Amino acid sequence: MVRVMNNFSLEQTYVSLPERFYAQVELSPVAAPQLIKLNEKLAEALGLDTAWLASPAGIAMLAGQAMPEGVQPVALAYAGHQFGNFVPRLGDGRALLLGDVTDSAGKTWEIQLKGSGRTPFSRRGDGRAALGPVLRECVVSEAMAVLGIPTTRSLAAVRTGETVLRETPLPGAVLTRVAASHIRVGTFQFFAAREDEAGLRLLADYAISRHYPDATQAENPYLALLESVIAAQARLVAQWMLVGFIHGVMNTDNMSISGETIDYGPCAFMEQYDTSTVFSFIDERGRYAYGNQPSMALWNLTRLAEALLPLLAENDDTAVEIAQTALGAFEPQFQTAYLAGLRAKLGLKTEQEGDIALARTLLETMKNDQLDFTQTFRALSQTELQEGLANTPDAVLLPDTLTPLGAWLKQWQVRLEQEPSCTPAQRAATMRRVNPCYIPRNHLVEEMIVQAVTEDDYTLFETLQSVLANPYQEQPGRERYALPAKPAERVRYTFCGT
Repeated sequence: MVRVMNNFSLEQTYVSLPERFYAQVELSPVAAPQLIKLNEKLAEALGLDTAWLASPAGIAMLAGQAMPEGVQPVALAYAGHQFGNFVPRLGDGRALLLGDVTDSAGKTWEIQLKGSGRTPFSRRGDGRAALGPVLRECVVSEAMAVLGIPTTRSLAAVRTGETVLRETPLPGAVLTRVAASHIRVGTFQFFAAREDEAGLRLLADYAISRHYPDATQAENPYLALLESVIAAQARLVAQWMLVGFIHGVMNTDNMSISGETIDYGPCAFMEQYDTSTVFSFIDERGRYAYGNQPSMALWNLTRLAEALLPLLAENDDTAVEIAQTALGAFEPQFQTAYLAGLRAKLGLKTEQEGDIALARTLLETMKNDQLDFTQTFRALSQTELQEGLANTPDAVLLPDTLTPLGAWLKQWQVRLEQEPSCTPAQRAATMRRVNPCYIPRNHLVEEMIVQAVTEDDYTLFETLQSVLANPYQEQPGRERYALPAKPAERVRYTFCGT
């Protein structure tokens, strides 16, 4: 254990694993580190000394400039399928793991720097991050956390005072990221590709201890690990789908075995409902389109199962059969979580056979009429609409956003009448707790990035974080943040920033 600051101990547990799991890294000094944002609430929840973090010594650590005595950063080794193509050696090409902290509830979190410079895994990259993607991850990851979706968190953003060269010269920055761990499906693939069964077993034991300790009591702990990851990912992707989130680059090295959303690159929230929606500039064939995310998650989990085969059973055929049975649980688990979420978004507390068809008809109408996903569900949550449907369903005045849903609303009203007794106001209030008013709309995120990059102005960055900290409550004077992009404002592509 390393003492770092007054109220904070840093433990480097991952380096207790053999050296082939990671690479030690020399620091890459930067010209003039400047703190852009310190997530003080998160820091306090982790028991960190916010005053120290904002001090010159703390900023130097957050920038990867200098470490407190005894802290040896490491870059983690992993492999991965990138857009379906296997790369046996990837690793942290621009990230450094500093170590672990334990919060007041006894939960352990890893602290990692992203964009801190070259590592032995950088290949031809510079190991740096541009300011824009760092700010995007700050905004989107914290919005996801408030929406209740498992995610890595953003502790701090630091401007480096240096320029990184992408398509054009851009200001450089470093993100400090917090996660339950940074173990990925690709981490298991790294050892499986090398037929390093000893390393694979050590990694699995570490992951079980870290994330799924109940698996130690199972008859087959490694099967229990696989089943736990499958269940966590089924729930996670269902949550993505329910808010219109598109990850953008669901490679196996971007899937965390903890069930957290990780590696926010060309991510975005869908506006007009369309399952084929893609924002990532590099996803030319739509592999990771919104509607493909469940099947891609299963594809990734199948790669995890393949990596774990030597641990599942001594006999190869038996191991494959065990893995296939485990993978078969993904689809029903995803559907259960997704349909439960859809019912909640529609104000339904009971289950009926026709609910799937009711939801599907709504989504098809939204697609055909190019309705905004978030606004539509939020409009359905209006107390006035609920009361109008209950009292004068044939003459209810519809907001413009719901006009195309006239026929469907009558079907919905019939279904609502079959629910346990509750007032329209009560139902509307319950729906508003699961249907956000505000999401990180892509045109606003891009506007924020342009303002910060070109004007060194973080006003919109701070405003977006403030708005998104309370996504379920209308905020007077902030109506523009709830509106979809106008045609001229639409941002069709995002970039990962590497």
